[in-house]
Amino acid sequence: MKLFHKPSKVQSLINFILVISSFCGLYVIASVLLLGTSKLVHVHFSSSQDVSIDTPTTLDHLVFGIASSKSSWPKRKEYVKLWWKKNNAMKGCVFVDSIPDEKDIASNDTSYLPPLCVSQNTSHFRYTCKGGLRSAIRVARVVAETVALNHSDDVRWYVFGDDDTVFFPENVVKTLSKYDHRLWYYIGAHSEVYEQNRLFGFGMAFGGAGFAISSSLAKVLAKVFDSCIERYPHLYGSDGRVYSCLAELGVGLTHEPGFHQVDLKGNAFGLLAAHPVTPLLSLHHLDYTDPIFPNMTTIEALQHLFKAANVDSQRVLQQTICYDRWFSWTISVSWGYAVQIFPNHMHLPDVLKVQETFKQWRKGNLLAKSYTFNTKEPHRDACKRSIIFYLDSVSSDKDGIITSYKKSFQNCSDDVASPRKLKVVKVVSDKLDLGIKQLQAPRRHCCDILPSSAHDQLEVAVRECKDEELIYMHR
Repeated sequence: MKLFHKPSKVQSLINFILVISSFCGLYVIASVLLLGTSKLVHVHFSSSQDVSIDTPTTLDHLVFGIASSKSSWPKRKEYVKLWWKKNNAMKGCVFVDSIPDEKDIASNDTSYLPPLCVSQNTSHFRYTCKGGLRSAIRVARVVAETVALNHSDDVRWYVFGDDDTVFFPENVVKTLSKYDHRLWYYIGAHSEVYEQNRLFGFGMAFGGAGFAISSSLAKVLAKVFDSCIERYPHLYGSDGRVYSCLAELGVGLTHEPGFHQVDLKGNAFGLLAAHPVTPLLSLHHLDYTDPIFPNMTTIEALQHLFKAANVDSQRVLQQTICYDRWFSWTISVSWGYAVQIFPNHMHLPDVLKVQETFKQWRKGNLLAKSYTFNTKEPHRDACKRSIIFYLDSVSSDKDGIITSYKKSFQNCSDDVASPRKLKVVKVVSDKLDLGIKQLQAPRRHCCDILPSSAHDQLEVAVRECKDEELIYMHR
C-alpha cells in the first residue's frame, strides 16, 4: 500500500504561481500578436482612405451641369464665356431642349464654351403648378443627366446652375476643398429675400445661385430621382424638386454664403460692397440688375471684375475697413470692385450693413422688402453719402498686387477735410491663398493708411490682422 503525502503549503504556492505565470505569458503573446495585426490593418485602412484627401481638389474634379434652352442660349452664352475655361480645361455640359439654329452658334465659340446636350423627354412626368412652367421638370433632371454622362471616376463634385449664373470657378474649387466629397453634401445658398425663402423653403439651395452635390450623394440621387419627382408635380421650380428628393434621402442644406441668387433689381452696389467674409462663388439675375460698374454694359462690367478675379480670385469683393485718424474718415475696401470713403467716423457694425441701393424683387407686402441681412437706407442727400471709387486697373509683380480705384463723378462741393478732394485710391495687397482652417474659421483682414505725397491720392495696405487687433478708430 502506497502512502500519499499531502503537498506542503510552499509547494502549493509555487504551483499556483507557475499557473498564473503561464496564463500571463499567453495573454502577453496573444496581445502582441493582435496588436501587430491591428496595427497593420489600421495602417492599410488609413492608406487607402486618405489618398483622395491628400490630393488637393482641382477643377478637374468638378463637373458642371448648366440649364439652358434653345431660346435663351444665344444670348446667355455670353455669361458662360466669362467663366468657362477654354480648350477643354473644364468638364460639363449645357442642357437645352433642342439645339439652337446654326446662325445663333458662332463657329469659334466651341473652344470657349461647354458642349451642348439635348435633355431627355420629360412629357410623361406630371406638372400641375398653376402659373409655373413644366420646363422645371427638364431643368431639375439636369442633375440626373449630368451624373449619367459618366465622367471619370475622379469626379468629386457636381456643380449646377443656370445659363445666367456667373461662377468664379477657382473660388468654387477652393470652397469645396474644405469638405470631404466622400460624404453626402448638398451645398448652396438661400435667396436674399425673406419672402422668397418663406415660399420656397429655407432649406433649399436656390438653383440660379448655383449649388454643389458631392459625387457620392449625386450618384445615389440620380438613381432615385425620377421615382421621387413623380410625387412633386405641384411644385413650382426645378430647385424645389431637387431639394425635396434630397430631403427624402435625409440630407439637409449646407449653407455657403458665397453663392448669390441676387433676387434684387436695379443697383446691386450695396450687396456687392458688403460681401461676407467668404470667397465669391457666383452671381445671378444679371439681366435684372444694373451693370456693376458705371458707363459699361453688363458684360463689359463683368469682364472688368474678372480682371481682378484673374489676378486674385479669393480676395474679390472681400471687405476690409480702416480709419484715417487725421480726418476722421472711415474707409471700406471691397477689393477688386470699389472703395468707399465715409467723411465721418462710423462704428464697424454700421459699416458692415448692406446699403439698400437696390429695388425689391417683387412688389407686395412688407415681407417682400425684408432681407436676410441687415440693411440701411442711403442718405437722401447724395452729397452726404460715401464717396465711391470704382476699380480702374490691377497689376501685380513680385512685391505684391496694386489695384487702383477712380472716383465716381458727383456734383458736390468739397472742403479741405473732405474726401471729395481725392481722385484716386490705390490699394496694396498680397495674393490671398486661404488654407482649410482659414476657410473653416474665416477672419476679416485689416488695413492701414499709407503716407502719400499726392494730395489727391489715398494709399491703403491690406494685411492680416494681428492676434489681438481690433478694427476701430484709434484716437
